[in-house]
Amino acid sequence: MEAEGVPGEQPQLFALQRRERLMERLRLHGALRVRDVAEDLDVSELTIRRDIAALAERGLLTRVHGGATLPSSLGQEPVPVRRRRPAATAFTIGMVVPSLDFYWPHIVSGVRNAAAAHGVNVQLRGSSYDQAEDRRQIVRLTESGQVQGLLLAPNLEGPGRDEMIDWIGQLPVPVILVERQTPQWTPTPHQLEWVRSDHAVGLEMAVRHLHAQGHRRIGLVLSKGSPTSAHLAVGWHHACAELGLSDAFLRRESVALDVPGHRRIIAGILDDCRGARITALIVHSDPDAISIVQYFAEQGVRIPDHMALVSYDDEVAHLADPAITSVRPSKAMVGRTAVEMMVARLQEGRRRPTQRSLILPELVIRSSSLPPRAEPPGGYERQLPGDARGLT
Repeated sequence: MEAEGVPGEQPQLFALQRRERLMERLRLHGALRVRDVAEDLDVSELTIRRDIAALAERGLLTRVHGGATLPSSLGQEPVPVRRRRPAATAFTIGMVVPSLDFYWPHIVSGVRNAAAAHGVNVQLRGSSYDQAEDRRQIVRLTESGQVQGLLLAPNLEGPGRDEMIDWIGQLPVPVILVERQTPQWTPTPHQLEWVRSDHAVGLEMAVRHLHAQGHRRIGLVLSKGSPTSAHLAVGWHHACAELGLSDAFLRRESVALDVPGHRRIIAGILDDCRGARITALIVHSDPDAISIVQYFAEQGVRIPDHMALVSYDDEVAHLADPAITSVRPSKAMVGRTAVEMMVARLQEGRRRPTQRSLILPELVIRSSSLPPRAEPPGGYERQLPGDARGLT
């Protein structure tokens, strides 16, 4: 995308960058002169007048002879015709998510609801947990010239992470990462903002719930390849240390029904549970938990009689038999918070301090983790029926 300007003029800045500079100057001084801004940005006065006209159309400033002011600085309201314009013309935010199914629709719904409340348009793009595709969709949005900010959930796993973060930090519009975070310090001109679920605390909720039910030998099954797994592992180790439990039983396996060989993998997990005398499992995510419930039932392992179970995500946990206790990330709130952070950033500019937000999940208790009868106060001592070895 080329910057706007007169024919033959060198486009030093994108239009969005220039207009952000204009708004920053207005917020600082309350008024500006076209001639001064044109000299500072090394563009023509015609280009600055066009920028002012575009911002005035959105009601962000008031045009005056030779320059512009903030509406409040003159005690003025936008002219009546602009007051009747739909609020949705104020800002347009681009959003790129790695999937349009499972987990992300709730976040997108939160984004859309909050955007409607703030009079903001949303342009949504789907990606595929692939950095090249992430870049392709992000470039499409920025080069359109229609978005003033971006909500992104890029793939930040693997060796290309630092390069990806640096590239995002150089984009011409403000960025807020959604369900992603950067290291505490990144070599970008401005530290990136983010909002995500506090998955570590969510996992700790599950451990403490099972501990309160009397379980002292708890296991964790983490889904392979999920960015969430690293945060869950942190919460697992912290909770076990706090409660004096062993954190040794941690398996990183994907065992959903559509995973090749999932029955053999679950057989191995069940066999390990016998050896370690595990009485409760936490499983990420719901499809994996349902797959384990079904296989255990085939082997005569009843939930919760022989094994308590908690899943992480709460997308479809209530559909299992028995219904599965689950940790539910507040996905809609994550989306809502991302929009609110972006609107504040666009309105206040770089003067606004960098913000990073963690949203706590909630624990939804169902029958899979509640014993049907009283258990000894010293905790569970159960013997799992059958033997999983050799099963396919």
